Amino acid sequence: MDLGNTLEQVRPLLDWSGLPLDLASLTALAMGLGWASGLRLYALVFTLGMLDRFAGVQLPGGLDVLSHPLVLGVAGLLLLVEFLADKVPYIDSLWDSIHTFIRIPAGAALAAAVMGDQGGAMQVAMALLGGSLAAGAHLAKSGVRAAINTSPEPVSNVAASFTEDAVVAGGLWTLFNYPLVFLVGLMLFMIVAGVLLFYLWRFVRGLWRKPPPSGNDIRAA
Repeated sequence: MDLGNTLEQVRPLLDWSGLPLDLASLTALAMGLGWASGLRLYALVFTLGMLDRFAGVQLPGGLDVLSHPLVLGVAGLLLLVEFLADKVPYIDSLWDSIHTFIRIPAGAALAAAVMGDQGGAMQVAMALLGGSLAAGAHLAKSGVRAAINTSPEPVSNVAASFTEDAVVAGGLWTLFNYPLVFLVGLMLFMIVAGVLLFYLWRFVRGLWRKPPPSGNDIRAA
């Protein structure tokens, strides 16, 4: 197989004016949107909508709905709220807890919308894949934030939030320009996320099992 021809077929994803796209590009895009939804849903929706409405980018499938003024307005408002809430200790974890019920189904919906012109079977398949990636990214994010909040000082929360912003921005740029590189990075991200969740679970389980101090311990102190 000619690697050069393969790279040319799936790059760049932002060149959507010549629809229909090949299935490889659409699949990479669906996976990327699912992943990004688990970290920065409103920034993702707002960015895609603005690209479609003002930058001449033709979004595939059913994603053109993101450029509707109502969708842009709501996404922009929630993006501002999330930008602030995500940097405050404990508020960030509360925000993440609420968004367990928003980011995951939204990731599934966006991934399915990418395949809007490819038939019902592909939409369902991408919804399952996109929702799973959104869940993995969201759980990793919320788990790390919960661990950070065991030592609640604002510097680490702000640093973590800006790091997540940079990861999503860099990931989407790579997705749009070098999707094969993005897919390799996505695989590594999910492996690291799985390892993090494993150790975070052990950490939380250890806290639950830690016995409370006895009366003798208190008197000895």
